[in-house]
Amino acid sequence: MGLNNHILSFLFLFCILSIVETLPKSRANIAEYDEYLQKKAKESYEESLHAYNPNPEKLADELNEQVTETLLKQKKKTHRILLSGNVTRRQLGEDDDCKATNPIDRCWRCDRNWAKDRKKLADCARGFGHLTDGGKNGKYYVVTDPSDDDMDNPKPGTLRHAVIQTEPLWITFAHHMVIRLKQELIFASDKTIDGRGAQVHIAYGAGITLQFVHNIIIHNIWIHNIVPRSGGIIRDTLEHIGLRTQSDGDGISVFSSNNIWIDHVSMSRATDGLIDVIEGSTAITISNCKFNHHNDVMLLGAHDSTSKDSIMQVTVAFNRFGAGLVQRMPRCRWGFFHVINNDYSRWEMYAIGGSAHPTIFSQGNRFKAANNPNTKQVTKRDYATEDEWKNWQWRSEGDKFSNGAYFIESGPKIRSTVSPLNKRNLIKFKPGSYAGRLTRYAGALKCRTDKSC
Repeated sequence: MGLNNHILSFLFLFCILSIVETLPKSRANIAEYDEYLQKKAKESYEESLHAYNPNPEKLADELNEQVTETLLKQKKKTHRILLSGNVTRRQLGEDDDCKATNPIDRCWRCDRNWAKDRKKLADCARGFGHLTDGGKNGKYYVVTDPSDDDMDNPKPGTLRHAVIQTEPLWITFAHHMVIRLKQELIFASDKTIDGRGAQVHIAYGAGITLQFVHNIIIHNIWIHNIVPRSGGIIRDTLEHIGLRTQSDGDGISVFSSNNIWIDHVSMSRATDGLIDVIEGSTAITISNCKFNHHNDVMLLGAHDSTSKDSIMQVTVAFNRFGAGLVQRMPRCRWGFFHVINNDYSRWEMYAIGGSAHPTIFSQGNRFKAANNPNTKQVTKRDYATEDEWKNWQWRSEGDKFSNGAYFIESGPKIRSTVSPLNKRNLIKFKPGSYAGRLTRYAGALKCRTDKSC
């Protein structure tokens, strides 16, 4: 009788674990969806609805103008100094020392005193994530310890201890470090990860999870060799600890969150996606990042059936999609996606794809196809006949194509929201020939104090 009870108990536990393992990804590795998490999910989605921009075309136009304005200012200043006839290194100043050419980098990178005013970065977001200021209104927190041993009561001085605090924090690092996460790193809201001045690698362990949160900046770190972890009891804030299933092995997972800015991050070799943005997340900018050596690079919307992703709005700007990438740069569903002035090189399947009628504006990108004759097309549409997808608005403006690359457009042309009589609007964005210059410093930077970064 005792043996039978033992067997029944084992079978019951096995069934529960099997059910947990087969939960759809939309549960985001939550094994126990308790009252606290249900409340957080509801609040987060309401915040995302509030963060949704009802006129995304206008915001796309504004970013296009900012790119043009930044380049024109740099060109005029250099020209003015050269005309003076007495050119010295000091006169050239930031134009000689700092080659930042896109509007995000120009906002902060040319400041030699960046280390004394780190929070200036919070004013530099552009695109749909432009309202993100992370931990600007909080204290500094310096990570001194790369260990990650306690999921319930993280050790002070560790990154895990920093990100679960309820208050806004601007998180920096005391020295170079490699952080091997034992389990997924789950953030509380209003945090900035600022890796400038140190070489910070999150590698050889779990990745980052932004779930039911808002106002997060992840800046200037390396994320690579990310693997699934077993799950278990993990603290996500000071006031809550929960049961998690096995993590997927994403580099950064954004789940039902808003006002997120990922900037100057170098990413490669994760088990699942490098960046996943799903479940009604919105107001997001992914900029100045470098992606290499991976299959599923960037997933923006996880399921065709998840209609809440219709509020998803993501800017993908000034990134380099480099060696060893296969597909999803990005792969989009439902929402509005502005893909501007990125540099794509030799993808192995396709570059930009999607399903569930997303809107995709591709502007001023440079696409260089691989030599494989079967992978020349930039675009890929899934789960729809041509009669369906021909109405999806996928437009290419000012993109540069080489080695046989081509973009199949569909849907109505892009309608500018700015008066056509505005001379600057005739340019709107820099053409794909500028993508190399605009993405030259993509990825994590090796910044030194007292020097422009």
